[in-house]
Amino acid sequence: MLRIDRRLLAHFDWPLLGCTLLVVGCGLMTVLSATHAAGHVVSGLLLRQAMWAGIGLVGMLAALSFDYHWLERYGYFLYGGALVLLLATTLLGSAGGGARRWIGVGPFSIQPSEFAKLALVVALARYLHRQVGERTLALRALLVPVLLLAPPAVLILKQPDLGTVIVLGLTVAAVLLVAGLRLRLVFIVAAVLVPAVPFLWKHLKPYQQRRVVTFINPDADPLGAGYHIIQSKIAIGSGMLQGKGFLHGTQDRLNFLPEQHTDFIFAVFAEEWGFVGACVLIVLYTALLLRCFMVAARARDPFGLLLAFGLTAAIFCQVFVNIGMATGSLPVVGITLPFLSYGGSSLLASMLAIGLLMNISMRRFTF
Repeated sequence: MLRIDRRLLAHFDWPLLGCTLLVVGCGLMTVLSATHAAGHVVSGLLLRQAMWAGIGLVGMLAALSFDYHWLERYGYFLYGGALVLLLATTLLGSAGGGARRWIGVGPFSIQPSEFAKLALVVALARYLHRQVGERTLALRALLVPVLLLAPPAVLILKQPDLGTVIVLGLTVAAVLLVAGLRLRLVFIVAAVLVPAVPFLWKHLKPYQQRRVVTFINPDADPLGAGYHIIQSKIAIGSGMLQGKGFLHGTQDRLNFLPEQHTDFIFAVFAEEWGFVGACVLIVLYTALLLRCFMVAARARDPFGLLLAFGLTAAIFCQVFVNIGMATGSLPVVGITLPFLSYGGSSLLASMLAIGLLMNISMRRFTF
């Protein structure tokens, strides 16, 4: 049974919960719009997403019900469990859309890479928290974080899921900077990795290579690799200032917009609610992320600081990459928009992250 100290309830982070529920509500509304058909407004996908939202709420409560320092003791075990799930996905997972990213758990299918992001952040915080407070992290301090990043990154690339690997890399870099790594060392490492770009390019899937090329010039292959981004920008632009209205978007209604309920759900929202609605959604995300950063800034111990910042960075990177992808500002890498896109694993993992952030926020008063 979940038990929460009554003294902690006085410091419950209602603003963070409110921002989260508002964005989740926008997500359910947009999934409804992106998946409804004539005569059947409420789709099976919407019902499944609503079910996962309910599970996410339970998971959020579970994540704030224990002292988060427990994760400091068992962080590496959680990380190891995430690797086992990723390996099982590679060997036994179900394939769909040319990727093998899901594994069956009873009547459900989960995407372990979503939970691997949380486990990696916990393991990083576990390793680095004793070094916070030193003047700077030496270059040799990168060794263990790189070794922690490499196994999940390799297993996720095999699925393949380049977008999640990018988020993992950016999250690790952000945590290292907060832990004390000099920005100059980041540039040195980046410069050293530049010669490896041709090697990495050869190991990208052909469709991934085409996505990078068409990012520069989408019109070079308008019916192929450039189709996604062209249709996404048409949908966003056609919303104009005030949008076409709820359930009145044409790009998704006529199935011009691919992956409309997952990767490109932002385009669905922007078409129906226009520039004004898109700005409101971005303001909601900004408020949510600022509150998360505030939790990290107010954490009373190094482990809580790194854990909170890592979770926040992971959410921020995913929001930034997805919206950048939908608007044509970044290459299409195939990644969901947290709390908004259809996907049970993504929603559950994001809400677990919020639960842990609320946990850290509530317990800063116990020191």
